[in-house]
Amino acid sequence: MTPFASRPSADGLWTGLRDAGGAPLALAVADGLLRWAGAPGAVPAAWAGARVHDGGGALVTPGLVDCHTHLVYGGQRANEFAMRLAGASYEEVARAGGGIVASVRATREASEDELFAAASSRLANLLAEGVCAIEIKSGYGLALAHERKQLRVARRLAEAHGVTVRTTFLGAHALPPEYAGRSQAYVDLVCQEMLPTLAAEGLVDAVDVFCERIAFSLHETEQVFRAAQTLGLPVKLHAEQLSDMGGAALAARYGALSCDHIEHLSQAGIEAMKAAGTVAVLLPGAYYTLRDTQLPPIAALREAGVPLAVSTDHNPGTSPALSLLLMVNMACTLFRLTVPEALDGVTRHAARALGLQGTHGALIVGQPANFVLWDVREAAELAYWFGQRPVRTVVRQGRIAEGEGA
Repeated sequence: MTPFASRPSADGLWTGLRDAGGAPLALAVADGLLRWAGAPGAVPAAWAGARVHDGGGALVTPGLVDCHTHLVYGGQRANEFAMRLAGASYEEVARAGGGIVASVRATREASEDELFAAASSRLANLLAEGVCAIEIKSGYGLALAHERKQLRVARRLAEAHGVTVRTTFLGAHALPPEYAGRSQAYVDLVCQEMLPTLAAEGLVDAVDVFCERIAFSLHETEQVFRAAQTLGLPVKLHAEQLSDMGGAALAARYGALSCDHIEHLSQAGIEAMKAAGTVAVLLPGAYYTLRDTQLPPIAALREAGVPLAVSTDHNPGTSPALSLLLMVNMACTLFRLTVPEALDGVTRHAARALGLQGTHGALIVGQPANFVLWDVREAAELAYWFGQRPVRTVVRQGRIAEGEGA
């Protein structure tokens, strides 16, 4: 792997660009930071002698943000895909010993280096498509040593690829086999040992729980949230994916950054999220893979003004997706988002879902340069095409990561 630090600098004046509305735009980068953005005819004199990067009329957007992934894991679960095609439900697969627990076995058996190599290959696909920030959850270790292993790999990925990674501790993802029938004992382990230890080691940026009938109850979820709150860590929630558990309202009471999946979200949950400023993260890849028929309440969320983010939910069981642009298309076709909504969903609202709205998801002067040049005529093409990668250049953390000079 080529060290990211050896990638060419993006410093200079970027011209020949168009914004999402088609207006001409120029950007100035120095020392890896975006120093100026504006009309080409208004470039400050200080940039007169700067190196010029000609965008050739490319559309420019902020770097994309993939705000919900389970990127680090061992093995794969193509067999479960076949089981579901043969008629098995998500819950039936889980109760048959498949599902999350199958990935737990494979992850525990893999070394840290093996996990890094596999995740690095998957991450490369997302980065080549313009992703500049990504969330990576644990939750396939379900024991201190293995949760640590996953989170350490996530930190290594950030350094190796020069990408912003937000780590989320998802120890309460499933009940490990050794705790069968002892869910409270496992929740105690999560709250009293795993989370405090990993947080003290600097491996945790946020905390998540899978709140569902086949996972953890509202009471157990709240115990984890309280432990996170004690440590000053923000929370997120896998909420209302398979049923209305009331998890979104609970998460909102704890000021959750986001509630994710939310196909069965109630109006009460929507109102609670609105009041808390919690982002609704839509995961069309899981909806598609599971052949779900319960649509998220998009119209009600839109009417309430709840921000809508879109993510791959990359995971080995229910969304083996390695294209955020495909998720943009699915969000439009399956969930009926407009193109501007879907693009906001993988930029500014996705950044907000990670608490990164001050540094990512927009062209922010004074912050690290993270932007993408696209060989398309109009922004709608980013949602329209699938199976095509129209990236011209990716600038990530002030370096040319893909395309011109890379």
